[in-house]
Amino acid sequence: MNRFPEINIELNGVYTQDIILSCSFLETAEKFADIEGTVVLLSGGNLDCSNYHILAAKPWLSIRGYATQMVCKTNQQNIQFSADPFLTLEYFLEKYKQKPATQLPVEAGLFGYLAYDLKDHLEHLPRTSVDDLKLPQICMFAPSILLIQEIKTKKTTLCIPKRIENKQETLHEDLLFFQTMMNKKPADNPGFHGYQQGVTSNFTPENYIESIHKIQEYIASGHIYQVNMSQRFEMEFSGSAFSLFKSLFQSNPAPFFSFIEAGDHQIVSTSPERFIQQTGNRIETRPIKGTRPRGKNHEEDKQMEKQLAESKKDDAELSMIVDLLRNDIGKVCVGGSVRVSQHKRLEAYENVFHLVSIVEGELAPGKSTVDLIKATFPGGSITGCPKIRAMEIIDELEPCRRHIYTGSIGYISFHETMDLSIAIRTATIQDGRLVFSAGGGIVYDSDPEKEFQETLHKGKTLLEVLKNKSTYAAKTDYLWMNGQIIPGKEAKISVSDLGVQYGYGLFETIRVNKSSPAYLPEHLDRFNASWRTIIDPYPPDLTWEEIIQQVIISNRLQDQTAAVKIMATLGSPDTSKGSPHLIVSAKPYVHRLSEKNEKGIHLVTYPEPRQTPLANHKTINYLYYYLAGKYAKEKKGDEALILNPDQTASETNTANIILVKGNIASVPESISVLPGIMASMVCRHLHSIGFEIRKKPIYQQDFFQAEQVILTNSLMGAVPVSTLDKVQLKSTYRLCQQINDHVLK
Repeated sequence: MNRFPEINIELNGVYTQDIILSCSFLETAEKFADIEGTVVLLSGGNLDCSNYHILAAKPWLSIRGYATQMVCKTNQQNIQFSADPFLTLEYFLEKYKQKPATQLPVEAGLFGYLAYDLKDHLEHLPRTSVDDLKLPQICMFAPSILLIQEIKTKKTTLCIPKRIENKQETLHEDLLFFQTMMNKKPADNPGFHGYQQGVTSNFTPENYIESIHKIQEYIASGHIYQVNMSQRFEMEFSGSAFSLFKSLFQSNPAPFFSFIEAGDHQIVSTSPERFIQQTGNRIETRPIKGTRPRGKNHEEDKQMEKQLAESKKDDAELSMIVDLLRNDIGKVCVGGSVRVSQHKRLEAYENVFHLVSIVEGELAPGKSTVDLIKATFPGGSITGCPKIRAMEIIDELEPCRRHIYTGSIGYISFHETMDLSIAIRTATIQDGRLVFSAGGGIVYDSDPEKEFQETLHKGKTLLEVLKNKSTYAAKTDYLWMNGQIIPGKEAKISVSDLGVQYGYGLFETIRVNKSSPAYLPEHLDRFNASWRTIIDPYPPDLTWEEIIQQVIISNRLQDQTAAVKIMATLGSPDTSKGSPHLIVSAKPYVHRLSEKNEKGIHLVTYPEPRQTPLANHKTINYLYYYLAGKYAKEKKGDEALILNPDQTASETNTANIILVKGNIASVPESISVLPGIMASMVCRHLHSIGFEIRKKPIYQQDFFQAEQVILTNSLMGAVPVSTLDKVQLKSTYRLCQQINDHVLK
């Protein structure tokens, strides 16, 4: 524990240069936005904390951590180690400590985020909510390119940390990279698409309001004075996360806009709230409490301002949090230095009014930046009072871990400056989905319905931008279940269903092109045969083609290629005969090769042999194949090659295999293997054009001797394999194209 890595990089000061930009700072930042580790911090509006725009790019060091599992990366090293995240932060800040050369707020340092869930390293707290995002709890980058613009004067300064890596100076390389990027033409706006009408929440309105009642019961019984309660929203998202960030900033500039390109996820934050600022020994925090929506006109605005300013509830709530923060920073500040310089200042934003206070202090000698973070994190304005009990109640009532929401975003310099915002109005984009949370402080006399509405007001900015920019009117999410077309979110299956407990069920995936299902009779024959073997002798008496058409129409997929799935789960063992659940769903299908600049699939051999007679059937007990596919992706492949216990090839995790050599097409012979519908059609076509079809045991070395290795399934048709375990195979696209022209309907 706490064994820190040896990094072969020295830092010897910072090179600075005044720069004249040929385009706006936002457009300049956009040139770097796709580089992993880029962090953009923009300040909008005319408040007194909106002073600088900052671009941090091309990291020479990255630090990520989940629990105590830390990963440190440089250009030459990738080190995994076990350590406390705050001690890790302290280690790197001390290792690369510098003296400032300018009056800029930051010249070199770490940029990124500290997730709310780092609280578990500061206090012993229960963990009963679900971490479904599985993202780093600390994610920080040390940039080699730092661009800082003073907003009022437009003066722009380039800062490059002068480093020695492997005994080589890097300044010339960094300057050349910067100049190359600056000479890039502005990219065409790739846009973004948010399925705004398909937004879901991890609470129903009724459950959220019931949770507020529980908090009020805790307050009445003396557990707590206030709790910040939130709900998390989710929607499908595609396109550019930076385009979303850009649109949000242009429509509603706020003091602490942040964009983080973390590689496997992106963060877009429009926060109005400073968590903690450090300038040498001077400390400042700016808690926000009290919110009202903006009016439709000047008169309504004035009415809302007056209502907020005169609200006894909001005054008490803000005063309570100010006292909490005074206590927090007082732990590390010089005695008597902590003071409230402004209290209950009303600030106007695009969609809401807020009450803000400013608390200041002087960091005590011997106390570090990390000591300050540990004393104050997470910010009291977004937990409650007292803080520890509030965090326990949040974990009890909120079903999902917060991750970035109410954590902190910004920079921690190598020269004793820091500026971190509270991560509210913040979205995380990951794997084609966007999640964001909104909440409010709950006190004894809170109106639960109004508190629920306040969370909607706070999410309005993001939702409105997505609504205005979205290409799609609604999320395609309807399915047929047990005789009815219903919204997908209304589908419910009991946890006692044997399909849920044991994967006891069946499925078929069917390609539907412009409302025409391909090889439907063959799919149904396979489905019914498995039904008779696994469930009972009597398959469902249904007109599946009509059901599929209903689902296609409900999801507006009539003119597209769709992937339709028929699924059956056995049902609960204690229900009457005939209890299986039947479900048909549909979604748009995009061929996997259309998203790549390659014409073939990369295969990776899965090291665990398949040993189950269920391989003869397409059951929903699919975990083995799912893990095989996950293994392949971790090894930078596309598909996993599945082997039998005797080391002969069987199939891949989603496809059947055909090897072609001369005029012979060979398919693997296995004791248990799913009879592929598309594989049968491809073999039928190959036979019709003169190929001999052979079924025989196939070993890995046979792949390298073949003239063509083909994968087939009902969605993608026939696709060539380019590599096996990173070794190049003979591969041409011509034969697969000819096959697809014939077999894809």
